[in-house]
Amino acid sequence: MSLTYLLLNLFIIVVPLWYTPDKRTAYYRRLPALGFSIAVVSTCYLVWDIAVTSRGEWSFNSKYLTGVQIFNLPVEEILFFITVPYSCLFIYEVVLYRTKPNSFKLPNIVFIASIALLLAAGVVFSHQGYTAKALVSCGFFLIAALLFDRPLIKSRQYWAWLAICYIPFLIINSILTALPVVEYNRAAIWGPRFGTIPLEDFFYNYAMLSFYLLFYRFRAKEIPR
Repeated sequence: MSLTYLLLNLFIIVVPLWYTPDKRTAYYRRLPALGFSIAVVSTCYLVWDIAVTSRGEWSFNSKYLTGVQIFNLPVEEILFFITVPYSCLFIYEVVLYRTKPNSFKLPNIVFIASIALLLAAGVVFSHQGYTAKALVSCGFFLIAALLFDRPLIKSRQYWAWLAICYIPFLIINSILTALPVVEYNRAAIWGPRFGTIPLEDFFYNYAMLSFYLLFYRFRAKEIPR
């Protein structure tokens, strides 16, 4: 039994949790939107997690876990899908507070071409389970954003937020993959890594965080700032 992964979850959420009552970002007002986003997106990703774990695309090292499981997943992994969106959407509110709205003037064809490339790559690498799903999930997000929230992907604040979120992503994922807490089936990924992080994790993280934000914005529109 180990508290390693549990403590990583605590590390992820402790600062945003402390500043939730702060009136400058007023994050506490948007907790219903946060809850909606977590309920929708985390449920989908937990189903993904259960599926890929059962298929052996990745696994969890019991050496760094408490041993408590729900639906054959470590409880720490389930908490991960609460602590990460809680913290990253808090960062989004900080970005909104600290910056002025500004948009890129990118034609829609850029996003359409990106979607086509991601989906095509997903088909090409369909024999590698994690690779294919990570690529296709990015394509699906861009489709959803073009259909339902086009201003989001053309917003400088969105891309600034993603860049900031990749800093804690690199720290936490480096720990998770270096120990390793999470182990990957070599047949399910490309192989090359950034440090100890599989390249697929960068696509997975992009789609996951973006979906959280998409649903958060959808619900937050009803809440005054």
